[in-house]
Amino acid sequence: MRLAHLHLPHTTPFARVSDLQQALTTRFLAHKKLASPASISSQGRSPSNHLIQSANPPPPDPTIITFTPNPVYTTGRRDLPPSNTCSSPTSPLSLPPPLEPIRSILTPSGSTPPKAEYHPTLRGGQTTYHGPGQMVAYTILDLRRLGLTPRCHIRVLENSVIDLLKSYKVNGFTTEDPGVWVQDPYAAASAAPKKITAVGVHLRRNISSFGIGLNVTNEPMWFFRQIVACGLEGKEATSLEGVGVRATVDAVAKQFVDSFVGRINADFACGEGATGEKIEEVYQVREGDLLQSA
Repeated sequence: MRLAHLHLPHTTPFARVSDLQQALTTRFLAHKKLASPASISSQGRSPSNHLIQSANPPPPDPTIITFTPNPVYTTGRRDLPPSNTCSSPTSPLSLPPPLEPIRSILTPSGSTPPKAEYHPTLRGGQTTYHGPGQMVAYTILDLRRLGLTPRCHIRVLENSVIDLLKSYKVNGFTTEDPGVWVQDPYAAASAAPKKITAVGVHLRRNISSFGIGLNVTNEPMWFFRQIVACGLEGKEATSLEGVGVRATVDAVAKQFVDSFVGRINADFACGEGATGEKIEEVYQVREGDLLQSA
């Protein structure tokens, strides 16, 4: 199996990546429907495994999109606004309760544009922030092909981040709260851990979308302080820079993909009882190529 990696090196509108992700997930779902036994039977053929494999084009390659969006607050299914419809230019922006206190940040003031956008999403979880200084990775995958259960998928994302942090000599770990956490090396040993990576995904027919947001620099910290991120009252965010590591978003993006592939191959594609396909190659792809294939 080959894995496609699209890295967008410049700050990118969130809606642009969201549309691209939707196009890819639609392609995955269309292939799954075409290859289903019911589809084969409707054509008057016996749905044998050999026929299913020979009668249809190969499945889309799993894809990871890494990017940094313009400043944006997003909500998951647990924090959707009262009316999940597009506001007209003359109607007020529909916001969920967690974002009402910062309405001024999300709406223009005279000729001054808003400091951040707002986008509701279908991922799991609650309210969070993405923007410059952060590496966001969306994984569009067929979990069954990789031998992953939904819980294993989350664990792979978390462990991939933990492996990445380890390469910088930072000890990342999980807690009872979602995401990946670290201890602040400049705080007391008894201090509460801080969140360095948010994790939130969406699944439909075992096709995944969304993924993680890893804080690389301190630039996102002001925006996090304006909200109760992920509904975790009293919990703080941090970044690689915040724990004394200098890194670039581009470098972290590549390291995350490498860590993800390593985890998939070690834990689910190799060894006794493994049911997933091994990722043999990672190839770079351009946005135009993905849109054309999708």
